[in-house]
Amino acid sequence: MSKKHLLNQSRNTSVAWCWILVSAHVIAGLATLSFQFPFADQNKKNQLIQAWSNRLLSIFGIELSLKNQAILPNTPFLLASNHISWMDIHAINAFKPIRFVAKSDVEGWPIFGWMAKQLGTVFIRRDNARHGKKVAEDVSRVLASHSVCIFPEGTSTLGEIVLPFKPNLFESAVIAGVPVYSLAISYRSSASGERSDAAAFVGEMGLLESMAKILNDRQLIVELTFLPPSGGHPEASRDRKWLALHSQEAISNYLNGHQPLM
Repeated sequence: MSKKHLLNQSRNTSVAWCWILVSAHVIAGLATLSFQFPFADQNKKNQLIQAWSNRLLSIFGIELSLKNQAILPNTPFLLASNHISWMDIHAINAFKPIRFVAKSDVEGWPIFGWMAKQLGTVFIRRDNARHGKKVAEDVSRVLASHSVCIFPEGTSTLGEIVLPFKPNLFESAVIAGVPVYSLAISYRSSASGERSDAAAFVGEMGLLESMAKILNDRQLIVELTFLPPSGGHPEASRDRKWLALHSQEAISNYLNGHQPLM
């Protein structure tokens, strides 16, 4: 038997074992949401979410790297992020659990959709402007006591560019009177240090297909870089279009190698 064949066999066994670990971890998450969440306060819930997310990253062979996380306040804020993968949410929760706004498609995902609902995710229909306005009002109420993360590109990308940010959900920060922080997410190969597409969830790709792609790689670093609100004119925070444009440009500039002013 050749050395190459043995290596491939070992790799296939390793990937198969990872699928078993993923399945067991999802079942453990369902049990936690069903039997522990109903009796837990918010701090305990956050601890459970963070531990589950960190374990998920570990199973998929993803290392979490954080930059500028100290700039985030202890009071509620809106976090606007670029979007590459379904793994983005778990990477953010592995750092610090937060409420999310997601497209309505996610709600229909088997298991993960139900889990997202239990975690307080707000779902939005992207093709319905009236529904978007209602969601902005709903999110503003959540922002009274919890921070919320949005993905205003409206879709996921390979991470090479940042698509124009849709301004509708930034209205929630205007209504609630909270600051908007930005988050630049990138995935890199831990072997080469170069940007990697392995986690990208794009086009017609299904969830299981994406999971398989990451498990076959298992050499990724997800980097979360937090960027501050602008110190611009006082009226800026009342203009959702300005907030969206500033956030998009801040993330795009960072990913293109321009370091933010702290």
